[in-house]
Amino acid sequence: MLEWLKQFDPVTQALFGTLFTWFVTALGASLVFFFKTIHKNVLDGMLGFAGGVMVAASFWSLLVPALEMAEEMGKTTWLVAAIGFLGGGLFLWIVDKTLPHIHPGLGGEETDVREGIKTTWQRSVLLVLAITLHNIPEGLAVGVAFGAVASGMPSASLTAAVALAIGIGIQNFPEGAIVSIPLRREGFSRGKAFMYGQASGIVEPIAGVAGAYAVLHMRPILPYALAFAAGAMIYVVVEELIPEAQHNRESDIATIGFMLGFTVMMVLDVALG
Repeated sequence: MLEWLKQFDPVTQALFGTLFTWFVTALGASLVFFFKTIHKNVLDGMLGFAGGVMVAASFWSLLVPALEMAEEMGKTTWLVAAIGFLGGGLFLWIVDKTLPHIHPGLGGEETDVREGIKTTWQRSVLLVLAITLHNIPEGLAVGVAFGAVASGMPSASLTAAVALAIGIGIQNFPEGAIVSIPLRREGFSRGKAFMYGQASGIVEPIAGVAGAYAVLHMRPILPYALAFAAGAMIYVVVEELIPEAQHNRESDIATIGFMLGFTVMMVLDVALG
């Protein structure tokens, strides 16, 4: 597969990588054709797993290469990483406060937590937007990783970018189900619930292509962009995934999921990268 990918430019590679992550989101959403509910423990495990993958990817696939590239460019490594990382968190904080979305409560619709600007949009749309918010930094991270390969620096490789895309794709599988199955439980048809679920991943190819294009044409920002994507993903984990996964009293399930997700992504990155 790597040899096949090498014939394409980095932006096209990023497109293929993020189309793969979107496809896996759709696979997860397709579970709605087989199940109508998700047990809370399973949901917590899924959220924990997704968080573990994102934290591991933030360090192994993004921050470490950012530090190495900053050093190769003769920049102050810690300053580059800090600026990019905090910038990514600030960006997601602004998006979080602006984009209308919803965090489902344990007691049903009446306990939902709504964030972003006030809107009359339906609850289903807000649920999709919540997962879409998660997917912005994921698509950006994959795109920046593929764009970094063109820099020719030893710290960036096509295998590492592919490993990141695979890791993000794996954790996208439960995210698709997290959208589609609750919508089915609320009375949506299976087809409509599936369409909403897969739609939450459509932002990833957009963000991926944008990230790859940006670093290709502005090479000096490459280490900043990698750290930026890491900061954005960590923001999502701490702000969204971990709190939602820890609602249940049996929080050890979410913790085990997190540990497994982190291990899977670490193995992928170290073994393939």
